[in-house]
Amino acid sequence: QVQLVESGGGLVQPGGSLRLSCTASASGSFVRINAMGWYRQVPGKERELVAAITSDNFINYADSVKGRFTISRDNAKNTVYLQMNTLKPEDAAVYYCNAKVSILLTSRDYWGQGTQVTVSS
Repeated sequence: QVQLVESGGGLVQPGGSLRLSCTASASGSFVRINAMGWYRQVPGKERELVAAITSDNFINYADSVKGRFTISRDNAKNTVYLQMNTLKPEDAAVYYCNAKVSILLTSRDYWGQGTQVTVSS
């Protein structure tokens, strides 16, 4: 009942910036989108949390991105953004949008298709 569409990945030089966007499209009744966030994954490693934001704007960042990345959310548009500044080569990964969705008394995670971020000179 929920689809996540991401955009904004690409190639950037170290020290550069990128902005990721993710819009959730929900169908059906009683669908509530709670927290939204961004995870990233590189080959051979587990997917890790980058940043997350709840519907009332409580925010959590991975230590590795604090001070460089900013997550924000437009609840009216069901869209979450990730502004990434001062990018480092170790930030390169596939970034996945995540939404924690509740429908009546059940809840589950939904994931976007992933967008590649490459940081290289």
